[in-house]
Parts: sequence; structure tokens; C-alpha cells
Amino acid sequence: MSEFIVLLGDTWYGFLRAAALTVQLTAVSLAFGIVIGLVFAFFRISSSKVLSGIAQVYITVIRGTPLILQIMALYFGIAKLVLLSDFWAGALALAIHNGAYIAEIFRGTIQSIDRGQMEAARSLGMPYGLAMRRIIMPQALKRAIPPLGNQFIIGLKDSSLVGLIGFQELYLVSQSTAARTFLQFESYAIAGMYYLALVMLFTFVLHVWEKRLDVGRKVNTHGAGYG
Repeated sequence: MSEFIVLLGDTWYGFLRAAALTVQLTAVSLAFGIVIGLVFAFFRISSSKVLSGIAQVYITVIRGTPLILQIMALYFGIAKLVLLSDFWAGALALAIHNGAYIAEIFRGTIQSIDRGQMEAARSLGMPYGLAMRRIIMPQALKRAIPPLGNQFIIGLKDSSLVGLIGFQELYLVSQSTAARTFLQFESYAIAGMYYLALVMLFTFVLHVWEKRLDVGRKVNTHGAGYG
């Protein structure tokens, strides 16, 4: 226990900096992931078989292959065309990965809105795009907050894999600390504490946000589609 406390005191700055970088990486990747997810959610519910097929292939491939392979493939594949830093390579890989899951979240929440609302808007002469933007999407985005929050937490933990391409996030810092001090258990336990603290913090923030917006009620994610 004494070794753990001493190591915790000696390494707090390095781990705190790594935690900040981990949050930054997660936030950037989720921001891009939301944009990607929205695009492919609309592709998914589109009446166009081509667009729907493209979305289906993307979602199937991303959800059916390990994230670590996606990170490595993107990092070494893109490196042949353009030089990316470890941060942006990792953020892009996480964004593409999370985008597939976020696309299904948005698809589900959009389709959970009563189809009659779209039909009523169209009967009043409102174009499809305007009705989607003013009536359907505000409700769908509100319902998407809880699963998006969960995806953020998952993305936070998944960011540990970006350490394998050299980004100095929590896992890589704990690995370096363990190699330098020969205190493997203590080093990884400290990283675990930081991950747990971040997850608990974001879970609390998400809970407060959900209560404020009153979005904690059960959402049906298998409603009729909009095509």
C-alpha cells in the first residue's frame, strides 16, 4: 500500500495530463462521430436502396470488426497518403467506429417518433426536409441523449486502444510507469482509478442533464421508419 501511495504522489501530474488528453481525444472523436452517425442514420432510413445499402455495409463492417484493427488499418493505411499525428489518427478511427453505433442510435430515435407527426406536417404542405428538421429531429435528438451519453462513456474507455499507436493517454502512461518503476499492479491500478473517476463524473453529469431535459423515459427504438 505504501508503494502505491508513493507512486500515486510521484506520478499525479503525468496521469492528470494523460487524463486530460484522454478526455480531449474522446470529445473530438465523439463530435465527429455524431456528424458521421447523423449522415449514415439518414442514409439508413432513406428510401434510396443505394444510400441505405451503403449505410448497411458501413455499419456491418465497423460493428463486425475489432476496434484495434480499425485503428491500426487507418493509422498505417492513411500514413501512405497523408501524415497524421497519433492524436488525429486515433480520433478519426474512434470517430468512424463510434459513428456506426451512433447511426443506429439516431435511426432508432428518429423511427421512435410517431409517424403521424410527419404525415400531419406533410398534409399541411410542409416539405419533408423542413418537417424533419423542425418537428422530428428536435424530439429524436432529445431522446438520443441517454444512449449518446452511454456511447461517450464507452468511447472514453475505448480510447485506451489509441495508446498502441503512441498517443500518451492513460493506458500508455500507466504502461510506461510500470516499465520504469517495475510496479505493474500499482501503475495500472492508478490508471484504473482515473478511468473510474472520469466515468463516474460523466455519468453524474449525464444523469443531471437527463433529469433537466426529462428524457429518462423509455424510448422505443423499433418504430416505423421514415422513408
